Amino acid sequence: MLEGIRVLDLTNVLSGPFATLHLAWLGAEVIKIENPKDGDLARKLGCVNEYNNMLMGTSFLAQNANKKSVTLNLKEEKGKEIFISLVKTSDILVENFRPRVMDKLGLGYEVLKGHNPRLIYCAISGFGQTGPDSMKPAYDQIIQGLSGVMAINGDERLNPLRAGFPLCDTVGGLNAAFAIMAALYYREKTGEGQFIDIALLDSIMPLMGWVAANLMIGKQKPVLLGNDNFTAAPSGTFITQDGYINIAANKQEQWEAVADILELSELKEDPRFKERDNRKLNRKELTKILEEKLVQKPTKYWVEKLNEAGVPSGEILSLEEALNQPQIKHRKTFTEIEVPNIGKIPLFNMTAKFEKFENGIVTPPPILSQHTKEILIEIGYSDEDIDNFKQNGII
Repeated sequence: MLEGIRVLDLTNVLSGPFATLHLAWLGAEVIKIENPKDGDLARKLGCVNEYNNMLMGTSFLAQNANKKSVTLNLKEEKGKEIFISLVKTSDILVENFRPRVMDKLGLGYEVLKGHNPRLIYCAISGFGQTGPDSMKPAYDQIIQGLSGVMAINGDERLNPLRAGFPLCDTVGGLNAAFAIMAALYYREKTGEGQFIDIALLDSIMPLMGWVAANLMIGKQKPVLLGNDNFTAAPSGTFITQDGYINIAANKQEQWEAVADILELSELKEDPRFKERDNRKLNRKELTKILEEKLVQKPTKYWVEKLNEAGVPSGEILSLEEALNQPQIKHRKTFTEIEVPNIGKIPLFNMTAKFEKFENGIVTPPPILSQHTKEILIEIGYSDEDIDNFKQNGII
């Protein structure tokens, strides 16, 4: 879908690489510009020390399929010259440095758009390019804390509580990819590139829309409910004979079906539970009554019965079970690809399914500097030039 679009990816670790991974999945040529010493920091991050030492850590492998790697020392004048040559042939540039780092290198947007007015330049940072906190350093957990995410997670026993994966980095990357696609569409209509300012703090806020709306509009502060859904009851996690089950009886008819299936039909007329708002107020009492029935049979039994009656329910799987469930395999959510010196590994595909485009992984994550010579020759440098660049630490 994005064949013919060239992306210069100056990003590290997660938010930026996740953004450019979406572009790479869609067929764009994504060229990672990495420092000649050790490249993207994610190359050293992961649970397999051998891969970290190879500069192919699991964190890097997860986010960088379908990309090319070019090493370039942007602190050297010759490196800047080569970089500007690449900018002239590119459509998109993505970086996730602190604000003004590229300006200090003499490679900020105002300079680069002079060489390529059609360039779409996306800068991802913790707090954005402007504002009182713009120059502060930030990692995912810092943003989780400052955004209010950690404050609304957990229950009275465990709070504050972070999400179990880098939520803010990932959402920031998605926001950037979405914005870049919008800018490409705008450029199709006008011929103009532009600067995009993505902040991780901004990006996570709209995801809390319902909770934030209750506070800002309804003046209702969030209540720590743990695994319960604040909009309905019974809606949350319940104990069964052999584990736990998620039940989301968000509609009145779903609640009534739950009562019937658990042979508790009398609760449908109980004033504590008859109406939604009363069920929410009395959710602890309701949970206790329901679990006295649920513990009599295993999770799979209840999931089948509830789903048959149109009540959304499901097992709570381990990550390993989740990755291997038949639905995920049917959807080809991930695929195996051969990586040099490592072997076959599973990597995620793009999860959007297009009628007229089969997205997926074509090439494995690149070895550091794997494509430097190929790209430099393409933009007009000779073998002799490239040898000189190596000798002088430019590449």
